[in-house]
Amino acid sequence: MTSDTDVPRLRLWPGVVLVIFQWGVRFGVPLYDPDAAAYAMLGAVLGWLLFAVWWGVFSRAPGRDRVLGVAAMLGSMIATRFLLHESMALAGMGILYFVYVTPPLTLAFLIWAAVFYGRPKPLRSAAFAAAILLPCIVWTFVRTGGVSMAGDTHFAWRWSETAEDRLLAEAEDERLVVETETLGIDAGSTPEWPGFRGPGRDGRVPGVRIATDLETSPPTELWRRAIGPGWSSFAVHGKVFYTQEQRGEEELVSCYLVDTGEPVWRHAEATRFWEANGGAGPRATPTLADGRVYALGANGTLCVLEAADGSLVWRRDVVADSGVPVPIWGYSGSPLVLGDLVVVAAVGTLVAYDRTSGEQRWTGPEGGIGYSSPHFATLDGVDQILLASKTGLVSVASSDGATLWIYDWPGRGRIVQPTVLPSGDLLLSRGETTGLRRLSVARANGAWTIEEIWTTKRLKPYYSDLVIHDGHAYGLDGSILAAIDLETGDRAWKGGRYGAGQILLIEDQSLILGVGEKGDLFLVEATPEERRELASVSVLDGKTWNHPVLVDDVLLVRNAEEVAAFRLARADSAD
Repeated sequence: MTSDTDVPRLRLWPGVVLVIFQWGVRFGVPLYDPDAAAYAMLGAVLGWLLFAVWWGVFSRAPGRDRVLGVAAMLGSMIATRFLLHESMALAGMGILYFVYVTPPLTLAFLIWAAVFYGRPKPLRSAAFAAAILLPCIVWTFVRTGGVSMAGDTHFAWRWSETAEDRLLAEAEDERLVVETETLGIDAGSTPEWPGFRGPGRDGRVPGVRIATDLETSPPTELWRRAIGPGWSSFAVHGKVFYTQEQRGEEELVSCYLVDTGEPVWRHAEATRFWEANGGAGPRATPTLADGRVYALGANGTLCVLEAADGSLVWRRDVVADSGVPVPIWGYSGSPLVLGDLVVVAAVGTLVAYDRTSGEQRWTGPEGGIGYSSPHFATLDGVDQILLASKTGLVSVASSDGATLWIYDWPGRGRIVQPTVLPSGDLLLSRGETTGLRRLSVARANGAWTIEEIWTTKRLKPYYSDLVIHDGHAYGLDGSILAAIDLETGDRAWKGGRYGAGQILLIEDQSLILGVGEKGDLFLVEATPEERRELASVSVLDGKTWNHPVLVDDVLLVRNAEEVAAFRLARADSAD
């Protein structure tokens, strides 16, 4: 560090401009456009790089001080990264740490340069150490509960109790409903909501009409209870519903009463999945069929259980069977029950088992990383199973898994389902910011052809699935709800910020019911003229990625901390 008698006058104004730029991009851009979180994060790191260039080249500081300043900032960030809580250090969060730490670090360094650089050496050196170390060390005392689509992060002290910790402590004396024979679970009847996104995996809710003025006819909360972390939705049959959750070192398939939320039974597997972005717990939704529950855990354990009491019928290790390791966000696809098979997605590879015995029947082609679920479709008169993944879209024969066709459109690991249109065409999302494509699939002389009809960036589903109604597709373009014309791909309208929420279509009312990423229930007309939001009310607190379910007039919602049921007023009773 420069001696007391040889302190030059620094050129500070570029540093001031760069700090203003860095903080403005990092925190101002998301306020203006929540979907631009990636640019805000990039701006934070870029701001530090430019700041380092300013200090190292243009600050007028002596050469030794320039090198020491840049090296100390970089060294402090790298060193403290090894002391972070695991939620801050693993996978993508480890990269995000540099996004979090660089703005306070550059600000502290600038304050030191402006206030303390000309002071006596002992004071100057002590202030330098504080400016370099404190902005980094403070991050070693926190943990994160993950990141929202907009880049918002929930921080807490690393030693503080989590929602899962509280649940485990409170649930020690929890009683289960024992008289399962009184629940009326009929193995021969059809579940009202058999699993992920309903009977057709398309988010359609037929035969229901609800009151849309939630001020005069607000949802009636039936019950609310804590639940273990996980991003599962629900399967519903009569008096009970099924979901998946994590509790400590056990991954659960759980059965609850619809009317009261009381737990009926739980099946536990000794496994735990966790990653820093989404947290702990399973990602898939259980599937109901013929009195059994089919559930795929995040670490690849497939369990088949009796729906009445949760007793195990059989289990398989899909990772071992397929040879496909658990990806960064876990096994996420919900099982598809079809005929005498149960078909699961081993990341981007379909694997089928005999429903009765659990014997592995066939394995489909490898498709790369993917987080969507197997999807049944009949195209050009041929039954087939579709799976979207990193490489594109694959179709296999439902009977034996033979490859029918593969559509190559590489992208990031796809999450949302392929959408089958009434015409038989398909909608395929490429993921995140790269758009949506309509495909025509046909068979002639035993050969399949796939034709691109249009590609649009006017609707870019990533986390959130689409619904189709009267010639238009509705979905979340980033965090904003949008509608596009299915004939042309042109946007009809776009508006309203809901984050990475999920939506249903109440088709008898041309009504979109959704739950936004922050836990707000919203109703929007499914019409192409304009976006008309009819109501919005908070139903959950915290990041909500789980798909809601509406059966009759009961709405089930959950996130990684709580689950709740609401009774919605019927349209006729509200008139």
